[in-house]
Amino acid sequence: MTYTQPQIKPQDVKVKILLAGGHQCTITLKSDAPLLHNLVKTLVDRTQQNPGFPTLFQIPIDEGRSALCFPSEHLVGLVTEPPIYLAQLQPPQPEVPVEIPPEIPLEIPIIPAHVNDDLISRYAQIENFLTASEKNKLIKYVLAKESEFVSTSTSTKAEDYRRSMVLHSFPEFSQLMINRIKAILPDVLRKLNLPSFSVGDIEAQLTLHNDNNYYKLHNDSGSPETATRFFTYVYYFNREPKAFTGGELQIYDSKIENNFYVAADSFKTVEPRNNSIVFFLSRYMHEVLPVSCPSKAFADSRFTINGWVRRTD
Repeated sequence: MTYTQPQIKPQDVKVKILLAGGHQCTITLKSDAPLLHNLVKTLVDRTQQNPGFPTLFQIPIDEGRSALCFPSEHLVGLVTEPPIYLAQLQPPQPEVPVEIPPEIPLEIPIIPAHVNDDLISRYAQIENFLTASEKNKLIKYVLAKESEFVSTSTSTKAEDYRRSMVLHSFPEFSQLMINRIKAILPDVLRKLNLPSFSVGDIEAQLTLHNDNNYYKLHNDSGSPETATRFFTYVYYFNREPKAFTGGELQIYDSKIENNFYVAADSFKTVEPRNNSIVFFLSRYMHEVLPVSCPSKAFADSRFTINGWVRRTD
């Protein structure tokens, strides 16, 4: 459920944020602002006993001279002028799989009951995966490592199939990512209604896509060396303001041909949103759409930390 105002011009909304302990702060937001969506969604989840993943709100105030920071569980109410009612958060029930809108911290495409769940691709996208401080340190680290990136390749050595650059070793941040993924993995499995499994190695690499970079249709577990990969994850980060377009991740539904999973015609499209992470099954066929980066500058690239969670069996 999400707050929308279709075909209505966004308007200013005065929002008084009520916090635990009697604290409050008033800000003005546009009616279609993602921050307003997130604040309202946090309250709705609490009323439905569906807290989701904790979120750290970091809101500029005093014309950017200060910042209001608080964990989502400390939000107790909102006073809005003009009024925004929670009834507006009830969209029609979709008849086909849809992506939950980007303002919601955890995205899980909805699957109708009559569809074979094993053939429909599902993913979880989690917002604000790193703290603002961690993300800023990561960007600074990557920019200092520009000379150490090398061109990527594929196991089949196919030409013009993949264009990107990779940094294979970045111990200052790879262990942070692995530890964070281990901690959140049980929640991801629960949200996607998947059984637990014995976790083996978690692999990590740091990649960038610049102008006209892409990765054509493939999966991540189609060879004997990769057969134990269960989950693929992609963490997105970039400088602000974003200087590229494109680079969406397309995850295809499956069909079975000759006892193999192959790509169906239908797919989900995942936006490469800054400081979000996506999890999906490694057997899914997927691709990275071409990136447009007019400046062609290294610092303006679409950066990711991506990798795989392996089973031990």
